[in-house]
Amino acid sequence: MCWSSLILLGVFKSKWFMSMFPFKAHFLRRLQQCRHTCWCTPSPAKGFCSRLILGIETSCDDTGAAVLDGKGAILGESLHSQKEVHLRAGGIIPTVAQHLHRENIERVVQQALERSGVEPSQLNAVATTVKPGLALSLGVGLEFSQRFVRQYNKPFIPIHHMEAHALTVRMLHPIAFPFLVLLISGGHSLLAVARGIDDFLLLGYTLDEAPGDMLDKVARRLSLIKHPQCFTLSGGQAIELLAKDGDRLKFSFRTPMGQTHDCCFSFAGLRNQVTMTIMKQEAEEGIEEGTLLPCVNDIAAATQHTVATHLAKRTHRAILFCKANGLLPSSSPTLVLSGGVASNHYIRKALNIIAETTGLCLLCPPAKFCTDNGVMIAWNGVERLREGKGILPPHVDVCYEPKAPLGVDITAEVRAAAIRVPSVRMKIAN
Repeated sequence: MCWSSLILLGVFKSKWFMSMFPFKAHFLRRLQQCRHTCWCTPSPAKGFCSRLILGIETSCDDTGAAVLDGKGAILGESLHSQKEVHLRAGGIIPTVAQHLHRENIERVVQQALERSGVEPSQLNAVATTVKPGLALSLGVGLEFSQRFVRQYNKPFIPIHHMEAHALTVRMLHPIAFPFLVLLISGGHSLLAVARGIDDFLLLGYTLDEAPGDMLDKVARRLSLIKHPQCFTLSGGQAIELLAKDGDRLKFSFRTPMGQTHDCCFSFAGLRNQVTMTIMKQEAEEGIEEGTLLPCVNDIAAATQHTVATHLAKRTHRAILFCKANGLLPSSSPTLVLSGGVASNHYIRKALNIIAETTGLCLLCPPAKFCTDNGVMIAWNGVERLREGKGILPPHVDVCYEPKAPLGVDITAEVRAAAIRVPSVRMKIAN
């Protein structure tokens, strides 16, 4: 009889078994304790590409689902965006986001399955974002997923949202670990070394606001929803569009944290600078708040450039720290840029200047995979299933985590290194 059969029969709990085989009894107890973390672990044999993973994403204001095979081929996907609703409201209202997720999640998942031609019974696992994000939004995705996996008796793979963003590029490029990743979005901003699918060293993070959140707030203060070119765009998209026709030199904003030699970010102070400039222009031109300023393009250009410069300088320091400590390969090191704000082409160009200056190759997923989607969650599930990491049986209860750091925090070591970054000319054409 095999050891797994003994576990199921409970034989190892008997006094006879414990007295006859004390070491094996201890081993089996440990095995039983660990079985929740390695349920249905796949063998690395041939045929992994035939495995089918459903990914579900509801961490903020997008309801996404996708079905991928073991090679990362997208068999079917669906996405419902709440952008227009939240634009009219002037920002994301968590209770509204929760309601819209509940209204749409079943339809979105069904569409992804139908488009893939896959029945729920054919799935090998379901992967769902459980951290970090808006609590009410995460709860909808988790509740639906747990009902689904229990109904169809499928393994469940809880996903860290930022881990999924970091690994998306591996679905598109054969990039090996380790690599440096900059994740920038509406809710997050961080620099980390990815050493494995669940192994990250955190070099820096935002101390206050994320860049996407800051750009959205500036766009609202500028009343860009009233601009004829911007009323259907998110704040960040509107800033990028108007900046193309603006002169960034018309306004000068200080790059944040210039005297702090670490890799953390801060955007609240920059937003305050921009707000004060807007108020000054309104006063000088006799324009009331809520009315479009004639210089809106120039303010957008200056704001975007300062955000890009801040991100570039912190990333430059992270690269130098990694090189000094042997955290990246000496041959063909890679910088990955991902997250919703990574779809901004001006910011991509700024990071490419730093990558070229330091001898790294910059890789970015296409814009549609930078924003939240079910594909990246399914791919993270594929990678975890392949390595047998974090796979749970359907009956295990899982809790969502609105706040969840990524990896091991070594920001203190980065700060202690106090690396001074050489000046790099950031000449970026719109």
